[in-house]
Amino acid sequence: MNINIKKYTGEDTGRIIELPDNIFQIKPNDHVIYLDVKQYLANQRQGTHKTKERAEVSRSTRKIKKQKGTGGARAGSLKSPLFKGGGTIFGPKPRDYHFKLNKKEKILARKSALSYKATENKIQVVENFDLETPKTREFLKIIQNLDIIDKKVLFILDKQNNNIYLSSRNIKQSQVILLPYINTYQILNADNIIFLEKSIQNIQNILK
Repeated sequence: MNINIKKYTGEDTGRIIELPDNIFQIKPNDHVIYLDVKQYLANQRQGTHKTKERAEVSRSTRKIKKQKGTGGARAGSLKSPLFKGGGTIFGPKPRDYHFKLNKKEKILARKSALSYKATENKIQVVENFDLETPKTREFLKIIQNLDIIDKKVLFILDKQNNNIYLSSRNIKQSQVILLPYINTYQILNADNIIFLEKSIQNIQNILK
């Protein structure tokens, strides 16, 4: 699959780059996409949720009323889950939500997600560029030049570039990541994906 390379000014460079078919033109596997997204979202969870059970609630333990003769059910403590302020029955406890996913499944999921985006013509390749200083205004101008304003945009860089990263931080719908850290969730969540030219040249090494 061939695609035109653009300048960051939005103009066409007149050059073409080939997107590897074994990454951008495979038959997508929806199940591994589901598993990879599920793992990513699970890993974001802190798992620190906790409610107090009756043994942990600080309330009086005196017997509330006599055992018999009241006409109601027996009650021995205000800590009972039946009373307001009592302990919680089977409440959430701290836990780890991480689960294992094979490396080959992750790679297949990312290839599948990229293939979906390629089919929808949501991928652009921009020649390598740099910003002299971190400026949100300059980065916003690049987004406008590429005609992707007011859309969720994922920029994929081949190496760390602090000027580009810092310039994008204040733009709500824009995200900049490094090629080795691409994940299925971010790919699918973006309306448009912008690859720098060199990141396309190195993507085979990452998703091999």
